[in-house]
Amino acid sequence: MMSRKGPATDGLKTRLKTARGRTVASQKWLERQLNDPYVKAAKAKGYRSRAAFKLIEVDQKHRLLKRGAIVIDLGAAPGGWAQVAADKVGPQGKVIGIDILEMDPIPGVTLECLDFMAEEAPDRLRALAGGLVDVVLSDMAPNTTGHRETDHLRIMALCEAALAFAIEILRPGGAFLCKVRQGGTEKTLLDLLKRHFAKVVHIKPPASRADSTEMYVLGTGFRAG
Repeated sequence: MMSRKGPATDGLKTRLKTARGRTVASQKWLERQLNDPYVKAAKAKGYRSRAAFKLIEVDQKHRLLKRGAIVIDLGAAPGGWAQVAADKVGPQGKVIGIDILEMDPIPGVTLECLDFMAEEAPDRLRALAGGLVDVVLSDMAPNTTGHRETDHLRIMALCEAALAFAIEILRPGGAFLCKVRQGGTEKTLLDLLKRHFAKVVHIKPPASRADSTEMYVLGTGFRAG
């Protein structure tokens, strides 16, 4: 059972039997994966990634995903968030996922293999949604360069694009959840969020690794215009 602090563990640490042919970095990554309770829980529950629990934790607190809702998931691969959203909105709802990477089908989800930053992507998503939507999710992240400032600017550019799209397609009262980096959103972006949403908060879900700089900005109570 999931607790508010995360999945239960047995307290035993798994170590790789051999490091032959692996770099020190890959050895550490593999050991972390083997001992990550969220990775184990994701496998046990059939989620495609541990990231599913980030959305579960945010939704448990903020109640974004309601039965019958229409949800768009930007940067959906490998599909963990889309799985959670489809389960929450039920057969009366609709979940649309888009990613530049191909994904295997997910029951209850319409998947589009397309770069969200492509010129035709917003119109394609509007056509698939068939009207205004209730929630826009974005777990998009660019390839990292290792240069902190450059990586921050890149992810903020994706967040700005996601927000611009959300403002156009959300119905009144809708919600927007987007990945950013620690240090928060830029002032201009934060001002725009506060102008269009009744409540804006930064969140670091328990499922986000402690050493990760990722955070999420959540806007609820969308105000059009």
